Amino acid sequence: MNFKIAEKSVSYGNAIKNKSFDFAVRVIKLYKYFKKNEASLDPILKQLLRSGTSIGANVHEAQGAITKKDFINKLQISLKEANETEYWINLLFKTEVLKLEQFDSLEKDCKELIKLLTSILKSLKSNA
Repeated sequence: MNFKIAEKSVSYGNAIKNKSFDFAVRVIKLYKYFKKNEASLDPILKQLLRSGTSIGANVHEAQGAITKKDFINKLQISLKEANETEYWINLLFKTEVLKLEQFDSLEKDCKELIKLLTSILKSLKSNA
């Protein structure tokens, strides 16, 4: 008797990779919006763009790390960039560029990335 068993392809995903990518998309959209409306803020917006997109880029790069040390290093860079991004978000809010609802949403997502990265790094370092 010949029969085949079909298995569904299951995608487990990668929370930090997905969340950091989605956050980068939001940062780019924010940059594009304010670049049109607030040209005088371009230097600050470019800093936010750089740090906010760097989080995910370094997380993505960490996935291809050759050693655990390299993996940890890339995630530490991501955490550093997330902290810098949080600074720019706070600055834009305190200077009344971002409205409260924009700020709350971005800050919440940024803090979530910081918590995830911190947790991952603590776990990796304790298992070293």
